[in-house]
Amino acid sequence: MSKPTKNTICLWYDGDAEEAARFYAQTFPDSSVTAVHRAPGDYPAGKKGDVLTVEFTVMGIPCLGLNGGPGIEHNEAFSFQVATADQAETDRYWDAIIGNGGEAIECGWCKDKWGVFWQITPTVLIEAITHPDPAAAKRAFDAMMQMVKIDIAAIEAALDS
Repeated sequence: MSKPTKNTICLWYDGDAEEAARFYAQTFPDSSVTAVHRAPGDYPAGKKGDVLTVEFTVMGIPCLGLNGGPGIEHNEAFSFQVATADQAETDRYWDAIIGNGGEAIECGWCKDKWGVFWQITPTVLIEAITHPDPAAAKRAFDAMMQMVKIDIAAIEAALDS
């Protein structure tokens, strides 16, 4: 049995916590599935022997997937924010989430097929909207507000205009 960490993010799933954890582990670096625990008895969302919890790590963050059943949905109040170095990395993560049954939202936000929200955020964007020149920061911010997936070249062009 793995020793619990002091603080773990617990994410609720409707029976597919293991599938989600394995997707995250294959998609993001420093991610893995570390344990799968089966229910020792029947419970409201499943039967004895069903996968009850999955311990996994997403980009170094310890998580626990709980197969708690239907009726609980994720929302934007919790999201993983993934900092990306360039457009290729931004595209890779975005396309992985969207291409696996996810949904594009806006301003770099997307939702995976399990309803977990992600912000795929190039570091260039953060630097641009916190630029010391308020006019440049506003131009970059205004450009971002028109985007779905973040376009680094467009952010850089807004800074320079």
